Amino acid sequence: MRVVQSVIALFLLFVLNSAANGEEYRNVEVKKLITSSTSSNGDPLVYLQTAQPEVTALVVNFPPGGSTGWHKHPVPVYAYMLEGELTVELKDGRTFVFRKGDAILEVINTLHNGYNSGRVTASLVVFYTGAVGVPNVIREESAAAPVLR
Repeated sequence: MRVVQSVIALFLLFVLNSAANGEEYRNVEVKKLITSSTSSNGDPLVYLQTAQPEVTALVVNFPPGGSTGWHKHPVPVYAYMLEGELTVELKDGRTFVFRKGDAILEVINTLHNGYNSGRVTASLVVFYTGAVGVPNVIREESAAAPVLR
């Protein structure tokens, strides 16, 4: 009988404790933005292996006609469109258009250019999941100057 009472007491403690913890989240709304195992160009997602992780969070605003210029990311980058529309062009000619409310899983180690071809400012929050000492952005290398002999 004592075992049954102990089991009931543990069950009630668990239920009451769960109810109390659930109370904190009653007025929370959750909206799934994206679930994917690939970046926006279809390449598999990868995570950086590092002993010194570093997260950088930015809000980036693109005025109409604004552009990132050609660049790549050696670290995983995730973004969320707050306003406007952003077109991302890859060197192979493919383009992806992201609009307000879209989640972006950026391409890794792939040259791309993001630009606002719209009439209003495009804004997004960006999260770089990098490492101390590793650049988040690498600009496209300019053509090498000719060597004079």
